[in-house]
Amino acid sequence: MAISDMEGASGPESGGKLFDPLGLSDMASDKTLAWYRAAELKHGRVAMAAFTGFLYQAVGAPLFKGDLTLDGTTFESLGRDPFAAWEAVPLLGKAQILLVLGAFEFISETAKPHYMSGGTPGKITLLGKPLFDPFNYLGKLTPQERATKRESELKNGRLAMIGAMSVFAAHSVDGAVPGLPSAFY
Repeated sequence: MAISDMEGASGPESGGKLFDPLGLSDMASDKTLAWYRAAELKHGRVAMAAFTGFLYQAVGAPLFKGDLTLDGTTFESLGRDPFAAWEAVPLLGKAQILLVLGAFEFISETAKPHYMSGGTPGKITLLGKPLFDPFNYLGKLTPQERATKRESELKNGRLAMIGAMSVFAAHSVDGAVPGLPSAFY
């Protein structure tokens, strides 16, 4: 996977040129570039989920009903502050979350062929079905439509990474993000 073959490496945002101010692509092998792309997809997906969760809590949407743990802790009892909610999750709940995420990581790293050896970066299957497209929605699209969707995922993931880091910065440093309302943190 050469940098010239990677979708989203250049576009109208960068004047149609490759955006690589540090020259990392010049120092990287094809396998390293595949690893970069897989990491970008993974972190972008996590950031999209995280930022959606921040928005969901901040706009006052209804919180999930039901018990979180056997000791009576409910989802609603965690409140609307995402950072306080994470702190209130019991240790076993955090362990379950990390184990599920670790299982997805394990599945993606043991896939054959591996993304660094000719496989598709970001493709995770579960029981033979793509995890992010189990009903083959993308398979019904034309190759051009699929390419557009993949590029949209990359760009939305990049924006979500910036958005999620803004929320963390605003939470950690007073005034770091002046336009971000305190409901986010």
